[in-house]
Amino acid sequence: MSDTNQRIADIVGGNDVVLFMKGTPLFPQCGFSSRAVAILDHCGVAYDSVDVLQDMEIRQGIKAYSDWPTIPQLYVKGEFVGGSDIMMEMFEAGELQQMMDEKQVAKAAS
Repeated sequence: MSDTNQRIADIVGGNDVVLFMKGTPLFPQCGFSSRAVAILDHCGVAYDSVDVLQDMEIRQGIKAYSDWPTIPQLYVKGEFVGGSDIMMEMFEAGELQQMMDEKQVAKAAS
């Protein structure tokens, strides 16, 4: 396993919910990342984020790690969920919230 893959595996394994995105939750750098943050915020779950614009190895490595060509990418309890389109579909169907409940993801501090 490459160093980059190991770093990604450590991030994914070390956080219940992690969003690989462009920018930060407070300052997203693309519309898709902004939408992903809004969905997670609406779900009310605690999540970590990784700004791929700050690390080109992670930016390229995450695409190979998940075999998914675009960013943002959401992982829940080590499982790849998808990008913002899949997140939106799941959210609108109530499936994303259900997944968070079933996996007992911590709620965001209010």
